[in-house]
Amino acid sequence: ANADQIAYWNNSAGATWAALQDRLDRQIEPLGQRAMDAGAPKAGEQVLDIGCGCGQTSLELAQRVGPTGQVLGVDISEPMLEVARRRGGEAGMANVSFLAADAQTQAFPPGGFDLAFSRFGVMFFDDPTAAFRNIAAALRPEGRLAFVCWRPLAENPWMGAPMQAALSLLPPMPPPADPTAPGPFAFADPERLRGILAAAGLVDIDIAPHDQMIGGNDLDETVAMSLRVGPLGAVLRENPELKDGVVGAIREALARHVTPQGVMLASATWIVTAKRP
Repeated sequence: ANADQIAYWNNSAGATWAALQDRLDRQIEPLGQRAMDAGAPKAGEQVLDIGCGCGQTSLELAQRVGPTGQVLGVDISEPMLEVARRRGGEAGMANVSFLAADAQTQAFPPGGFDLAFSRFGVMFFDDPTAAFRNIAAALRPEGRLAFVCWRPLAENPWMGAPMQAALSLLPPMPPPADPTAPGPFAFADPERLRGILAAAGLVDIDIAPHDQMIGGNDLDETVAMSLRVGPLGAVLRENPELKDGVVGAIREALARHVTPQGVMLASATWIVTAKRP
């Protein structure tokens, strides 16, 4: 299961996110905090952090549950887990650990967690219903699920604006891929997402829209990041010779969004909560 995603996140994508973790964390941290607030981790709870990446969310969850709680961060990307383990060691937190695992198939302790959380880590499963069924089985009765995922690309200028700025300088793009295929926007349709969670046996499902300006990096950092992540980053990884030709257009487009807090653009997400019966 998820062989393509495992290969992807253990090669170029994982290495890129590991290298840019400070900038990416700065950009999406507020969205993770909003989902974390919705999940309401409590002192002493056992928490599963799905797609923990470079570990920022696991460390924050560990602070929230305190020394009597425990957090297990899982991810399929070894480059990102290497960063997470280093950060955990530097923080000296004994109540957080990390595991290389696929949440769709990993045999978690049945009923072992009070809360399953994710910041943009659950949209990449080959079989999302099977994955959420496996995650639900890892929750205790009435255990909680809380995560944040993206609404459509068209509603997310922070990711779409660089691509739009470069579009006229790129070769013709192939037709859009299957919008339900594993990827950042696989859960853009809330009714599809609701059906997946219900089929997995979860109840009290709530899918709430959340709009927030995000960014926080300076113009140079934001331009450099736009060339390596998101839709434009994907194109340039396949066509690196095009990079020099699009930099100017991207810089001009992003310069319009410079604020005292750095480059800030709109984001659109779903904050999702549910429970195991």
